[in-house]
Amino acid sequence: MSKIFSFGFWNTIARIILRNRIIILGLILAFTIFLGFQWQHMRFSFTEANLLPDDHEINQEYQKFLDKFGEEGNLIVIATNDKDLFTPKKLNAWNDLSKKLEAFPQVEYSIGIQNLKKLQKFENPNRFELVPLIKEEKINAIQAKAYKEEIFEKLPFYEGLIYSKKSNTVQTAVYLNKDIVNSKERKIFVMEHLQPLLNEFELNNDLDIHVSGMPYIRTLNSQNIIDEIQWFVLGALFVTSLIFFFFFRSFRATFISMITVIIGVMWAFGFLGLLHYEITVLTAIIPPLIIVIGIPNCIFLINKYQQEIKKHGNQAKSLQRVITKIGNATLMTNVTTASGFATFIITESKLLKEFGIVASINILALFVLSILLIPIIYSYLAPPKERHLKHLGRTWLEGFVNWVERTVRNRRITIYIITILVLVTSIIGIYTIKVSGSLLEDMPKEAAFFKDIEFFEDEFDGIMPLEILIDTKRKEGVLKLSTLKRMRDLEDLLADVPELSKPLSVVDLVKYSKQAYYNGNPKYYQLPTSQEKNFIFPYLKGMSDGKNNQLNAYVDSTGQFARMTVFMKDIGTEEMERIEDNLWPKINKLFPAERYDVTMTGKALIFQKGTTYLVKNLILSLSLAIFLIAIFMAWMFRSFKMIVISLIPNLLPLIITAGMMGFLGIPIKPSTILVFSIAFGISVDDTIHFLAKYRQELKLHNWKIKKSVYPALRETTVSMFYTSIVLFFGFSVFMISSFGGTVALGGLVSATLLFAMLSNLLLLPSLLLSLEKSVSNKETFKKPQLDIIADEEEENKIIDS
Repeated sequence: MSKIFSFGFWNTIARIILRNRIIILGLILAFTIFLGFQWQHMRFSFTEANLLPDDHEINQEYQKFLDKFGEEGNLIVIATNDKDLFTPKKLNAWNDLSKKLEAFPQVEYSIGIQNLKKLQKFENPNRFELVPLIKEEKINAIQAKAYKEEIFEKLPFYEGLIYSKKSNTVQTAVYLNKDIVNSKERKIFVMEHLQPLLNEFELNNDLDIHVSGMPYIRTLNSQNIIDEIQWFVLGALFVTSLIFFFFFRSFRATFISMITVIIGVMWAFGFLGLLHYEITVLTAIIPPLIIVIGIPNCIFLINKYQQEIKKHGNQAKSLQRVITKIGNATLMTNVTTASGFATFIITESKLLKEFGIVASINILALFVLSILLIPIIYSYLAPPKERHLKHLGRTWLEGFVNWVERTVRNRRITIYIITILVLVTSIIGIYTIKVSGSLLEDMPKEAAFFKDIEFFEDEFDGIMPLEILIDTKRKEGVLKLSTLKRMRDLEDLLADVPELSKPLSVVDLVKYSKQAYYNGNPKYYQLPTSQEKNFIFPYLKGMSDGKNNQLNAYVDSTGQFARMTVFMKDIGTEEMERIEDNLWPKINKLFPAERYDVTMTGKALIFQKGTTYLVKNLILSLSLAIFLIAIFMAWMFRSFKMIVISLIPNLLPLIITAGMMGFLGIPIKPSTILVFSIAFGISVDDTIHFLAKYRQELKLHNWKIKKSVYPALRETTVSMFYTSIVLFFGFSVFMISSFGGTVALGGLVSATLLFAMLSNLLLLPSLLLSLEKSVSNKETFKKPQLDIIADEEEENKIIDS
């Protein structure tokens, strides 16, 4: 009954589709137009991906920091190490640039040579005031030399903020309005105002400048993602259509396939808009992914249609059989592929959850499009001519098919030995895999802004802010001398870490206050003694210059919380964990838990912690994918032994890929984590096709193993080869990306699917032959709950009824 219901159901579907062609085309058009209107809701992400759940402890700590001090990633730095900067022409031009930058409404304030303030002591009343270092409108040669000496020799407070002594580099720090940091306004400012201004400045003044800072990096990185989407889509269309045409040698078949996947891409963008999801570095790959995964659907459907036409020449019967015979197989393979993506939905990471939802929805939607559009379009066209069917008798594939059959027939021991050797080698490689949580690692290394990142890492020891929040647990606790001394010792600890920059905190302001009290003498740039504190601290009330309060940048309004900012180099998760493991015991000793509460936070650290979180969830996600597909296979074939045998050739490629990652130095990171679930969901399709055909052959040959394996192998080898080649080259398109993670994703998935094809063609039939007595019998290989391929005789009865 299950078989009659199954193919009777698909026969009914076929009749509905072919009898209501105009209505269905109208519905597809209407739905496409509806999703087209949803494009207006698409928006690109203006923030880094937060891989942790909102209620995660680390996210809550970061939110606590934001509540006290606001957005921390609002700094853009512009630097030059030109040896002639302190000449009148270039220095005046540099100062004019700072004035122009500060005039923009998007800029909250800037700190540069032009508006540099020095702390000065005044009396009656006793106070410190920030007074301009440069008072002249235009600077002459003598003044330029004097200012250079004063900045580099007498203002240690500004080291690491305005200048670096390594190569006399000078920078201007531009603080954006915090309200625009995570909005489209930031992109407009960077792309339409900042970049043209800096390009013009470089051209007119013969000054080589470097620009960086998280708002700048994020904007240019987001623009790269936007630019690459079109190339991914066009590249995937070009490669898959080229391969498709090579296989079928038919412009018509190629055009129909392209129409189907292009509509699928339009739906993908529409679903992103409909669900109001941001386009990130992950969701950006969904449209080309749809093309790559959609083409195998077209191959199966069009190939079957042409086979039926060649067999009996009846177009109506051929179209009905395409739906009836391929409907189950195509649905099942799309469901397993969608399951691989859907496992990301269970993670608590918003980034991966959205990716999983959109990808799985679109894969199932693409199945619906394929099963509707291809038969309907062909029904309006004349049947294929003889020249369109020549590829069905193509002999060049016979060599590959014969090699596969000979290898399985005569070299099973060799297959097992190679499998074991590859497995052992891969396991060794797995132990060398590293985890990377770097915000910068996947960014395009050849981009100008990445070269600037490297410049700032060399000159200022990093560009990614790491924030340390110190809670003194009492009001005005920060400015107590005991607390300041503890913070000074912490600064010394951090300064000794090569991967971290010189810290910035209220300690530096207090040191500067003592220097100012002693009339600017740099040898007094240190914390005051207990005695000096009593007559220096009252002067601190004058630290504000009216526009920006230097004290409030590092201490909250209650005086209870202090902020220490340090910039870190582009280091991986393991390196950061080593640094933390070394620092925390010393921090805990400096700041006793009963008196202080110290936390580390910042977006770069959150991203690193998020990567570790994802790696832990990877096993859960992949295990769920394996479990779901195992349950699915159990439902189809009702045989536990067959489930185990079918999983072996699909798990082996994942282990090989993981081993390759270890040997090639490709770390586990958010982009490469996707490889395993995607590849597993796709590769198991080959297993389903082979086992379905194998079971059919067993029944035809009265459960004789050898007579069943080889015909099943010969028939499925061609379709496996076609789809695997399309998928291999389709995913290889991602390797044109300038993002390291996307390149790795494309290369690794391509390689995994190639391994999966060979594993399913060589290892799976070898296992079936070697274990023939225990698995290939009526008791083990019971009547399935769902037939993937119909018996010809019974199917004809259903269609003719």
